[in-house]
Amino acid sequence: MRRFSQLFALVRTAVFTVLVPGVVAGYLPLVVIGRDGQRPGGWSYIGVVPVAIGLLIYAWTAFDFAWTGRGTPAPIDPPRRLVVRGLYRYVRNPMYGGVLLVIMGEGLMRRSWQMIEYAFAVAFMFGALVLVLEEPLLRSQFGTAYSNYCAQVPGWLPRRSPPPK
Repeated sequence: MRRFSQLFALVRTAVFTVLVPGVVAGYLPLVVIGRDGQRPGGWSYIGVVPVAIGLLIYAWTAFDFAWTGRGTPAPIDPPRRLVVRGLYRYVRNPMYGGVLLVIMGEGLMRRSWQMIEYAFAVAFMFGALVLVLEEPLLRSQFGTAYSNYCAQVPGWLPRRSPPPK
């Protein structure tokens, strides 16, 4: 039964990924900036590195949410267990960082300052979402365990080594 729960959480996470990060990092930049939102001279492939790293970060953390937490990144279907493994041992919001890396990388690839500005706007919205919605919900759901986690792990800038166990 546990394995089924984890697999079902992976499916729900995949659907969420297409609907939310896929729209924020893929579809909306095309709508907001358009296909011509780049400098003359074509594409720059330097942005491939942050896009690839961002996608790996997102995939790893989304997997941890589904497999360990048995939930999804969606606020309406959050993990049932507090996820403090993997990248979550170094920073509390690595998934958002992964999405932002994808958007920044796209901006570099497209040579688009508009895309970089969009990334900063998205970062502001992520910060507001965390402060207003996510952290209060996590504190009420996980109590002291989440408060202790917050005291040991920074929110946005990763620490160099994980906290002692």
